[in-house]
Amino acid sequence: MLATAAFLHGDHPAAYRLLVDAAGRDVAPPHAARMLFQAFHAAWYLGEDELAVVVDRLAALPLAADDPVAPVAGYLLAGTLPLLGRAAEPLPAAAAVVERVRGAGADALRDLAQLSGSTLILGRDEETHRITGELIGEARRVGAIGPLPTLLFFHAEAQLFHGRHRDAEVTAAEGLALARDTGQLQWVSQLSAVLAQLAALAGDAERCTALAAAALDVPGPARPAGRAWTQWALGLLDLGHGRAAEALDRLADLTTGPHRHHVSGTRAVPDLVEAAVRLGVPDRAAEPYRRFARWAEAGGTVWGRALLLRCRALLGPDGQAEACYREALELHRGTERPFEQARTALLYGEWLRRGRRRTEARVQLRAALEVFELRGARPWADRARTELGATGAGVPERSAAGPLAGLTPQELQIVRLAARGLTNRDIAAQLFLSPRTVGHHLYKAYPKLGVGGRQELAGLV
Repeated sequence: MLATAAFLHGDHPAAYRLLVDAAGRDVAPPHAARMLFQAFHAAWYLGEDELAVVVDRLAALPLAADDPVAPVAGYLLAGTLPLLGRAAEPLPAAAAVVERVRGAGADALRDLAQLSGSTLILGRDEETHRITGELIGEARRVGAIGPLPTLLFFHAEAQLFHGRHRDAEVTAAEGLALARDTGQLQWVSQLSAVLAQLAALAGDAERCTALAAAALDVPGPARPAGRAWTQWALGLLDLGHGRAAEALDRLADLTTGPHRHHVSGTRAVPDLVEAAVRLGVPDRAAEPYRRFARWAEAGGTVWGRALLLRCRALLGPDGQAEACYREALELHRGTERPFEQARTALLYGEWLRRGRRRTEARVQLRAALEVFELRGARPWADRARTELGATGAGVPERSAAGPLAGLTPQELQIVRLAARGLTNRDIAAQLFLSPRTVGHHLYKAYPKLGVGGRQELAGLV
């Protein structure tokens, strides 16, 4: 309990020491494993050395094959060892692990929460989305508020990585409110940082910097949990606004520093590569790129391969760029990552335009612009629009935002549930609010949507 309290308050060193010491005493292997799962999470924020200690301890535990925690331990090791430069067993399908864990009678909210986060390590984001969605539903049904900020954080990450920016904002905003209400400073920092990333993608500099500051201004810990995400968010904000030098400095610090193994540290590498190439200093991205290439190979995901090819197109000789861009776009089409596909199309379109292949460039730039507009990614849309104009094509005006864009995340969440026919009492129970609060949010949302009542929401939403 002391270690859990320390972790949720963001005191990772204390949580790590307590858990590693306790797991080393004369305790049954399943109990030691659960302590090490939590120690792993604390070590994640401390550095690779501490992470290696936990991994070694976990690998040495004599867990019975039919123990509920054994599949989770195996998955965690298979996903983490490649980050530490070690060989590992192939990563199993998370669905099979979930089935084994549930079949062995595990406590799903306790044992599978760790699994839902570890699926992100090697990029199995669709598995993260599915598992966290199931666990969030279970937590709501039984009224378990405590685990929700953790699960909502992982769920928001998966939504963000799939280009569902508005959904991720709604999820992260709910998680942040619950984390604040329950005093979970760990997740206050992390969820604020994810919201800063979403603001960066939208080009909202004021909101991004305010949320980044909130993520770092958490009492107690010297190194807040959201620090890595804030570095990525601010670097991406700089990159989107054309400040390549500032972006490079932030992203280089993230991708080579003590948080380079983090989800954000790994996935920021393509942004680092783009900034370095724009400044004519590709060597500054060389080592992170090599790590990213090993990570993409270990994860075996189609989308990871597509991003690797995009990096190669930028870093490699100009003669191989087109083949890399084309192969990357072909791989993107088999994934559910429209934002990353659009960014690849934008870079390819810029490359074609520089080569005076204007007609071909327009195809790529228009496709990219459409995706950026739909997702409200204004800096990227403006960049695509500028490039399109440079080809001599007519440039479309900025598209008007839809009525849902004017809602706050909580208003949107409540409106969506009301549109499905849920009563105020049902919505309140699901979101841990009062019916009166739900009614208040609906009352504020109706004028923004131009509707007179909930009976008109279904057609609109």
